[in-house]
Amino acid sequence: MPTSWILYRYLGVQFLGGVAMTLFGVAALVFLIDMVEMLRVFAGKHDAAFGTVIVLVFLKLPYLLEQVVPFAFLFGAMWTLSRLSRNQELVVVRSAGVSAWQFLTPALFISLTLGLFLIAAFNPIASDLYSRFHAMESDILGKNQDLLDVSENGFWLRQGYGETHSIIHAKRTFEGGARLEDVKVYVFENVDDWVRRINASRAELKNGFWELYDARTLEIDRPGTDYELFKLRTSLTKEKIQESFADPDTISFWALPGFIAMTEAAGFSALNHKMHFHSMLSLPLLLCAMVLIAASVSIRYSRSGGTSQLIMTGVLAGFALYFVSDISRALGISGNMPITVAAWAPTFIAMLLGLTSLFYLEDG
Repeated sequence: MPTSWILYRYLGVQFLGGVAMTLFGVAALVFLIDMVEMLRVFAGKHDAAFGTVIVLVFLKLPYLLEQVVPFAFLFGAMWTLSRLSRNQELVVVRSAGVSAWQFLTPALFISLTLGLFLIAAFNPIASDLYSRFHAMESDILGKNQDLLDVSENGFWLRQGYGETHSIIHAKRTFEGGARLEDVKVYVFENVDDWVRRINASRAELKNGFWELYDARTLEIDRPGTDYELFKLRTSLTKEKIQESFADPDTISFWALPGFIAMTEAAGFSALNHKMHFHSMLSLPLLLCAMVLIAASVSIRYSRSGGTSQLIMTGVLAGFALYFVSDISRALGISGNMPITVAAWAPTFIAMLLGLTSLFYLEDG
């Protein structure tokens, strides 16, 4: 077996172990913090026994891990390379003529591979569990009285007002759901007691009610009644309809393109979901960028004898990237920056930062 392959395998195992240990530590910390928070939120709820809270925490944990994976790679790579430097292993490797680019190859390959695994296999599981978490949380807290869904058959909306509940279906929507065309409304009382169906050519959302035009009401054992204008009371607003869309974190990476297409075809903005999709696509390169930043700090650490300030530089770089990502995300969702630029810019900034530092340290 070639010596280079043995070396690459050893470095890859060390890096993978460092990232795994870091991720395990972060997961344990996140689990404890989230459990304490949920015990506080669900305190006094008869449906939220301690066992139920534990289940909720486990359902939410994969989603939370997705958020901290880049930092786990950053700190894991820093810890691994710093340990190899303290043990003089990197000194021996470099004295044998192996450059920084060569001994970083296993870490970069692992980062790219695990990044692809996270978006292709882990994300669908995490999004499904997070969706179940939302459903359980809503049942316990009694939230989400108004639910919205967009499908190939059109726009579906469930609303509640007092003891009356309605399911609204429209073939086409405009103005972010405030104006509907080809409308059918199914009205219920006490959740499941059907009262009437209303057919209308269009509907417009006003303050506290829907205006249904050219409406016809159909009830059991009664002839249909026609109305030029029929008013249906509602607690919905245009903002509530927009907020009722499924959280992009509850939608699988593979299902996002279809959901985005249906959402835009229904007349709604899908900027938030597009941003999430492109952020997921950029994850493998972001993990590689975290390795490059960690390496630039660790190489300088080994050459200068080591100071806590240099390690802190890497930590601050990671959190700076987090804030840049938040600002970029806000600009993208608000429409002030193209989605692709907003989603990919933090990754390329981190990549260029890491590459520039390594070029300077390695080649002068």
